[in-house]
Amino acid sequence: MVLAIGGNALAPEGGADGATQAARAEHVADAVMRVRASGRRVLIVHGNGPQVGALALAQEAVAREVPPLPLDLLGAMTQGQVGVQLARAIGDRLEISEGARPVVALVTQVVVDADDPAFGAPTKPIGPFFPEGRARRLADARGWSVAEDSGRGWRRVVPSPIPREIVEWPQIAALLDAGQVVIAAGGGGVPVVHTPEGLLGVEAVIDKDLAAARLGALVGASTLILATGVDRVMLDFGTSAERPLDAMDTAEARRHMADGQFPAGSMGPKVEAAIRFVEDGGGTAVIASLEGAAAALDGRGGTRVVPAI
Repeated sequence: MVLAIGGNALAPEGGADGATQAARAEHVADAVMRVRASGRRVLIVHGNGPQVGALALAQEAVAREVPPLPLDLLGAMTQGQVGVQLARAIGDRLEISEGARPVVALVTQVVVDADDPAFGAPTKPIGPFFPEGRARRLADARGWSVAEDSGRGWRRVVPSPIPREIVEWPQIAALLDAGQVVIAAGGGGVPVVHTPEGLLGVEAVIDKDLAAARLGALVGASTLILATGVDRVMLDFGTSAERPLDAMDTAEARRHMADGQFPAGSMGPKVEAAIRFVEDGGGTAVIASLEGAAAALDGRGGTRVVPAI
């Protein structure tokens, strides 16, 4: 099964020091061990939004002395950062329970289409906030796209293309077959495009839930768990008519999305990822809290997304 967790699980509110992130990795490891105890092989995909934002902010502070690195390399760096924190925490528990540390974190490249429409309409905010004047000057100097973000200031915005291929998926499948807990496609993976000269990194951010759905289908996962901050998906969220959903098929999910039930800035990407996973032949997708992931696997919680009949 694939467990997709957000970068905020390790760095709440957009940032935390290394010790705090390591402590929160212990919390994630507990949830992973509960899932592994069910006898399932486990593939973990994590977010990296807060970590990339912090790294971009640090780069900006020393930009005159050290030229900033491109976004694809920041993604690779934070894959390593979050991956090693999770691998340490999970490995410690595996060593106690199994006498070995069968866990590996793999830096993963994800192919996107060079002509994906997202490249013509960047919308994903990353990095620090700037006053409008400075943001526009940086945009002119560095070729950025910038936009105002929720009244808090101006930020760089980048494309968020659809993941098409996972470069290292055969290695990931082999590691899973060998009984390893695998951490891969962190932050949605390092975005690359095919060129006549080979793979080329691009300035973009891939949605980690969509990457998890694609990778899960490729390795033949039976279940995708999309961890979030609530126990179930809600209809009419935040209103007096709010009600939980225990299950929906992909056709129902698409109707609810068309009706605006799942906004792009919150539940929308998770529902879209669930639909893609199921329609790619991946089995069942479950949207649940991280703490409730193991119970949701047994049908005791979460919202299940299943094939349409």
